[in-house]
Amino acid sequence: MILHTLEHTYKYECEKICRIYFPAEKIVFACDNGVLTADSKEVFTKIEEISDSFVFSCKAVIDGKEDSFSFSCEKEGNETDSQKERLLAKAIVKVLTSLTGIVPPWGILTGVRPAKLMRNYINTEGEERAREIFTSFLEVTPEKTALAAEVAGYENTCIAMSGKNSFSLYVSIPFCPTRCSYCSFVSHSIDKAKKLIPDYIKNLCLEIEETGKLCNELGLVLETVYIGGGTPTSFSADALFAITSALNKNFDMDNIKEFTVEAGRPDTVDEEKLRVLKNAGVTRISINPQTFSDSVLEAIGRRHTAEDTVEKFYLARKTGFDNINMDLIAGLPHDSFEGFRESLDKACELSPENITVHTLALKRAADIVTGNEADSVCRETEKMVCYASKKLTECGYHPYYMYRQSKSVGNLENVGWCKKDKPCLYNIYMMEEIHTVLAVGAAAVTKLKDETSLERVYNFKYPYEYISRFSEIIEKKDAVRKFCLRT
Repeated sequence: MILHTLEHTYKYECEKICRIYFPAEKIVFACDNGVLTADSKEVFTKIEEISDSFVFSCKAVIDGKEDSFSFSCEKEGNETDSQKERLLAKAIVKVLTSLTGIVPPWGILTGVRPAKLMRNYINTEGEERAREIFTSFLEVTPEKTALAAEVAGYENTCIAMSGKNSFSLYVSIPFCPTRCSYCSFVSHSIDKAKKLIPDYIKNLCLEIEETGKLCNELGLVLETVYIGGGTPTSFSADALFAITSALNKNFDMDNIKEFTVEAGRPDTVDEEKLRVLKNAGVTRISINPQTFSDSVLEAIGRRHTAEDTVEKFYLARKTGFDNINMDLIAGLPHDSFEGFRESLDKACELSPENITVHTLALKRAADIVTGNEADSVCRETEKMVCYASKKLTECGYHPYYMYRQSKSVGNLENVGWCKKDKPCLYNIYMMEEIHTVLAVGAAAVTKLKDETSLERVYNFKYPYEYISRFSEIIEKKDAVRKFCLRT
């Protein structure tokens, strides 16, 4: 596909809208004043300033069919880039929906945090007006509008629990037994990176110590802890003991509301590790099947069976964990609507406190679907997500947080569902950027938040770099101090 962006600079937004309709297409940009080569799919976008108005237009030629649409808006003098992007997106959606018959459930929205946008509108305009903006201006379907409003309402109750000077702590363990075929996170297989692990744990514990000292100095109040990755339970019981001991030694853990550890891969979980975590004060864990189909598990590179997941779930219950999350992924390769339905039904039968339904995010669309297969995969995935919403509601779960990833199948969402009073607070605080999140470990990103600004501090991405340049990691802590002490 050739994408023409005439007299505007909103290339990225135009590309994201086009990818909703053509997830498997390679999209290239034409020069503003010409065409690179002929193509069966071309989209022309343009913003013109005429007298006191902006004119937003789109023309597309898709496999021999052509359509166009344009509209004008009176200039107000304070138009933001975001507003102009959305108005141009409306023209693109109008044309591509006409040519393809595809109606995007999230309308012109392509951002990561639709619930945050809804929450902002509710807090400033009221819920009725917020819903109207979503359906009328943003062209979101009534079903997705209702989902965003429900999530926003739940988030508001949890956000009110966050106190003054509060923060969350993220501990990064970017190691896994193997790398799943769909994964886009920074993660390294234990087998290949084994020699790095002792030094990684040593440095991680040192960073935890330095961060704890800094928090005590600044009077920060720890509310939630999340050890994620990767798969933290890829580490041995002794390593997990060392890391959790460092946390308990260097932070005031007496008043935290939640302590989560991802035990995501059932093949990494055993009774000894679970007892270490339970004795360390961990209150919530994730045991993630992704699917309960053994053939799909094999296709995506997971070294466990569906029965392993069930066994480890009951082992966690036996060990005393009464707050367990399970992840499922809609749209996995070789899965079907029937297979996903069976997986979700099985998860509901186990009755964990949280079930998170992710939509597959395509690293490269052609890895999984090509050509005409893309549309059918998107439609099948949309059926899965719709079924999940209906089934989980019937089983007493509530949607409590939501986000979207770039290149997710069908431009769909990831939703965390919880039983009554069992949300993961860390997920809300982190995703909605409610308070500061301090992060330790390789690939960890600290988010410094106050009432008016948000700043990020990035740790080195790869474990070998984290180890070899560790002195610089400690130096980066000064950015936290400066942010918190500024007037």
